Amino acid sequence: MNKGQGNTLWIFPDCELPPAGDSLLKGHESVIVLNLDPNVANLSITLYFTDREPVKDIRLKVEGERVRCLRLDNPDDLDGFVIPREVQYALKVVSDIPVVVQYGRLDTRQDNMAFYTTMGFSE
Repeated sequence: MNKGQGNTLWIFPDCELPPAGDSLLKGHESVIVLNLDPNVANLSITLYFTDREPVKDIRLKVEGERVRCLRLDNPDDLDGFVIPREVQYALKVVSDIPVVVQYGRLDTRQDNMAFYTTMGFSE
């Protein structure tokens, strides 16, 4: 059993969904959640914007001992919410049990596209 590995709060302050672009690889962001616990992780996501009220309580689950990739350009992965492209925002993930969360962005606005992943602030 891997109980307790990970954290229950994850914050990613630098998010911006890039345009999809015209290349074979589409610009996108993703959040990958790893649940090492045998129990289901119940997550709540909050999105913070510069010029509008936060979007709170986007709910989702990650089954026990599973990984789930959330494509932030896919409203089905965000309980129907559509994140606007090219708008600065921050993301907070709260889980009822410890999980590991990673953020990634593929930006294809330049010929030399940029892909990076990062671990957020966690407690």
